[in-house]
Amino acid sequence: MSIAHTFIDFIPSIFLGAPDDDTVLSVLPGHKLLKIGKGYEAVYLSTLGSLLALPIIIVMSIIFILFLDKINPLIKSFTPYLLIASSIFLISKDRKKLTAIIVFIISGFLGVIALNSNLEQPLLPLLTGLFGASSMLISINSKVKIPKQKISHSKIKWKDIRLPLFASMISSSLCGFLPGLGSGQAAVLGSSFKKLSRKQFLLLLGSTNTIVLGLSFIVLYTIGKSRTGSAVFVGEILEKISINHVIIILITIIITGILCFHLTLFLGKKFSTLMSKISYTKISIAILVFICIIVLIFSGPKGFVIFVLSTLIGLYGIISGARRINLMGCLIIPIILFYLV
Repeated sequence: MSIAHTFIDFIPSIFLGAPDDDTVLSVLPGHKLLKIGKGYEAVYLSTLGSLLALPIIIVMSIIFILFLDKINPLIKSFTPYLLIASSIFLISKDRKKLTAIIVFIISGFLGVIALNSNLEQPLLPLLTGLFGASSMLISINSKVKIPKQKISHSKIKWKDIRLPLFASMISSSLCGFLPGLGSGQAAVLGSSFKKLSRKQFLLLLGSTNTIVLGLSFIVLYTIGKSRTGSAVFVGEILEKISINHVIIILITIIITGILCFHLTLFLGKKFSTLMSKISYTKISIAILVFICIIVLIFSGPKGFVIFVLSTLIGLYGIISGARRINLMGCLIIPIILFYLV
């Protein structure tokens, strides 16, 4: 199911502007293609990146199994400083550096409050507000009209694929063992190697999204640390993960990934056909109402307050023009404080 999400999650992020924290970066390039009738191509590029990530996961898994447990003590002692360095680097790549710092700090402050509250599901209102509801409100306010979509995609040459895949392999490795850094940050780190085209960036985001998730299971096996919710779930089910479990997980990832590649393209075609026939604003309102109900049910009134505050911060991040990846300060700052305080 988790691997399926890394493929299928690009459909709502591109067509509905309702991403999670891992696919949030696909909204801007994806919407640009959507607005010129190429939403399906955006889905294809992101999904192709995820498909091409599958063999990379196998190669990186072998490397992680052989070496990660040996270098982990060194990494652990430097974790907060590596997170600080990564955060400074990400902020430095933003055109509006002061705004980026403000967004990073206030989201981090809210993250500290949410994660130290007695909420059972603190991440639900926090991340949903920062990345989901804020996007919905922007979509509703802009009253976007979607043109008729083309159910086709341009040909991709190997020379256009090599750089995004190499960048995703390097950046995803860093995020594999650093807590608080997810595929969104991996994509930003990867794109810093060289300026990428819109299509290359979608390929990069698709591949990093899948690689980070795949490697999280290997990190769980080698050093016993969970970097994704899926890895946490596996760790709770299996008291001790053996190499046989790892092999089964990797085989499952490959098979599921191949199937979900075709499933996502099929769903992408259906969405492309429907988008120009229905009211984009009404869909956005319906999704926003649904999000509010879910937050109230699972997080209660206190969680809803966190949700409202995180939505306001998310809106500020969008309106101010800072890159939304800076909102991940909501997780990075609490983790840094955990190690240092």
